Amino acid sequence: MSTDTPPSGNRLRGFVRDHSLGVAGVVSALALAVVFATAGGLVPSGAIPRAPTAFLEAIPTLNAVVSLSAIGTILAGVRAARGRDFVAHRRFMLASTTLFATFLAMYLYRLALLGTTDFAGPGVVERYVYLPLLAIHILLAVVCVPLVVYVLTLAGTRPTTDLFDTAHARVGRIAASLWVVSFALGVLVYVLLYVVY
Repeated sequence: MSTDTPPSGNRLRGFVRDHSLGVAGVVSALALAVVFATAGGLVPSGAIPRAPTAFLEAIPTLNAVVSLSAIGTILAGVRAARGRDFVAHRRFMLASTTLFATFLAMYLYRLALLGTTDFAGPGVVERYVYLPLLAIHILLAVVCVPLVVYVLTLAGTRPTTDLFDTAHARVGRIAASLWVVSFALGVLVYVLLYVVY
């Protein structure tokens, strides 16, 4: 084996580094395709193993806890970055991403098996409070996917010192802000749907 040929892992990392925006776009498109396919009922519920009913019923509450935890880790990650503690920043943002993936997996799993939950409150509350909050929550969550994937792609393919020459900080600030708002609105939707009504 020639010493001039980089290992395939390094070639892949170099490709992703050199094409971060395009790779993030493709990964985001694939992730969102799965989300929209599940939300659109294109994933047959019979093809998915069914968890016990108690777990399916607990998913909304578990996701509210996950959302509150994610808000905490995102804010801690932003604070760490401002304090230039980039090791802690990386840990908190990876935790945030893991929490987001956990939320999404549980949400889509329940959605594929049970469909959407009807709002049981008054029509005026549904129309002027619940549905607008839900729409903004979903829109922000969709917008966050490519932003977060792009920031992670930049961070995962470069040493910390090289990130200052990229859009990581600028896009990361936008992503973190939208992410926190989306999670917070998701908790409000949960409260309206499962607590208040």
